[in-house]
Amino acid sequence: MSPRTRGSRSSGRRPPVRRRPRGPGRRRRRVEDRLIGLLIAAALGVGLVVVVVNWLLAHWWILAAAAVLAVLVGGGLLHRKRQRARWDAVRAQGLRYGLAQLDALHHTRFEDAVRDLMHRDGCRDAVRVGGGGDLGADVKATDPYGRRWVIQCKHRRAGLAGSAVGTPDLQVLNGTARQVHGADVAVIVTNGRVTAPAVAFAGQQRLHVVDRHTLGAWASGSRPLWELLRAVPPPRKPSALS
Repeated sequence: MSPRTRGSRSSGRRPPVRRRPRGPGRRRRRVEDRLIGLLIAAALGVGLVVVVVNWLLAHWWILAAAAVLAVLVGGGLLHRKRQRARWDAVRAQGLRYGLAQLDALHHTRFEDAVRDLMHRDGCRDAVRVGGGGDLGADVKATDPYGRRWVIQCKHRRAGLAGSAVGTPDLQVLNGTARQVHGADVAVIVTNGRVTAPAVAFAGQQRLHVVDRHTLGAWASGSRPLWELLRAVPPPRKPSALS
């Protein structure tokens, strides 16, 4: 093959195409495009705010009416809340139960009644916790003097004719009231009878028994329970009632 032929063939080949390397130019353009988009969006937002403000300034009475309406609605809600609180306080102060009413209650409603009586006396956190696994505590409450009350309720539908509360019931309360529930005052409340050995056991273990007679005086009167019981622990903190 002659040199001319080789030269002609070699001259007919296309030079390879060089790809431009991807440099930081494209990334920079993307960043700039995003910034431009954000600036446009911010400008539109500012423009919208300016339009709205100008419209409100031109129609100021709408803004004033909305403010007055908001004040009236808020004041009405606050007034209703305060009035409801006053009525709740009046109802709590006037809460009374007769023994016949308590006898007719279901045992869970009896626990509710004891809770409500504690709330009437100023125990704002009074709560019923009775049920399965209550560990001897049906009602818990903190009185205005800071003392923690743990109450076990024993309701007898037949009243005095029902089964008497005995020492085993007091033993359950004694075993859990202080150790488990942190009670300062451990009480058992019943609308029925309490056996003499149970009363003696309660005195030995610093437990308090609210029998039918004491329950009747408490539920139908206005004196708090701690004024009807003997040897109640001293207050933990000063109170407005002290």
